[in-house]
Amino acid sequence: MTATSERSVPKPAFTDAEAGAKVFPDSTARQYNYFTPAKRKQSHYEDVTVEVQPDPRHYLSQGWLYAFADGQAGYPLEWTALKAWGSDRPVPERSPGSGGKGYDWPAHGWHEFRDPNEEWELTLYRYNANVVRQLNQNIDAARQAKAFEQWNRNWVDFVAKHVGAWMHVDHGLGLYLFANANRRAPTNMHNNAISVNSMHRIRAAQDLALYNLTLTEEIEGFDGTAHLATWNEDPAWQGVRDTAEQLTGIWDWCEAIFAANVVFEPLVGELFRSNLVQQAAPANGDFVTPTLIGAEEFDFSERDLRYTKPLFHLLINDKEFADHNKALLQKWLEDWVPRCIAAARALQPLWSQPDAKPIRFEDGLDRVKSRFAGILSELGLKAPEELGQ
Repeated sequence: MTATSERSVPKPAFTDAEAGAKVFPDSTARQYNYFTPAKRKQSHYEDVTVEVQPDPRHYLSQGWLYAFADGQAGYPLEWTALKAWGSDRPVPERSPGSGGKGYDWPAHGWHEFRDPNEEWELTLYRYNANVVRQLNQNIDAARQAKAFEQWNRNWVDFVAKHVGAWMHVDHGLGLYLFANANRRAPTNMHNNAISVNSMHRIRAAQDLALYNLTLTEEIEGFDGTAHLATWNEDPAWQGVRDTAEQLTGIWDWCEAIFAANVVFEPLVGELFRSNLVQQAAPANGDFVTPTLIGAEEFDFSERDLRYTKPLFHLLINDKEFADHNKALLQKWLEDWVPRCIAAARALQPLWSQPDAKPIRFEDGLDRVKSRFAGILSELGLKAPEELGQ
């Protein structure tokens, strides 16, 4: 045995980083203090959400860490024509200790938004898991009770064709509108709220697709592919299809959210879900389909619309660009309300197809128009003349 001599190599020298070595009064604090909470005490949601995405307009000293092929870096505020306080200020030249070259919080107006649902990763998984668990239990209970045998024959055909067709709306908007808008939005608070909205729509589309497979197994003669021809060829659905496809082509992320959640969903989505399917299903022997449609209706009315209203309320009342934003939103209403009203009216033949009829189409349309006008009133916007079509 021979002793191995120690090699002569440089020894690593561990030194404290200058900033990390300093001791501050709150060095041991478990909460962040670089933002102003919406209420007197900051919430757990704010700690895990507010400005987790670095932003050189605030404090990231070295600028954006990446850029796109066309040279745009990070999250350009020009990705929407709407503006918030500080949007017109130039991006500051940052360096350690620069303080932002004369102003502390450029473009701070965008960072004032807080999602009232307080959504983030954990809450998203919990909520969707609970919804899917309840839907599966309802369907299993119906299968065991032989409830699908109680459906009227015309209702079986209606669900195969028309309820199935709605999954195309959910899939298209979830994947190509909301997911895209999430990528373009400038803050983590917007990103989280919009991505959750995207997942609501994608989950709803999957719920309907799986339900379609279940009905194919449970109901003799149920055509699980009928929704494809309905979506592609049925004249009653072509207005909805055209409008949904136009929505997915919107470049401006704010216009996309506004057109989908403030205009299309109240005038078309709620008309179909609440004033047709929910109303007609029980009288035609179906207590299962309303649970799926009702879950999606709750997603929109109690969660997605709930974050959308404060998002635009801040912009409509912005301390610097209120007039600009309000005028632009009114223009978007003039663009999208006629399209959605036309799409809604094209659906009218569906009201006559079930054996047991829902409320009259015109009554349902009046209801959704009234609700839509109420949403605009909350935001301080005027209902366009086209609403009377």
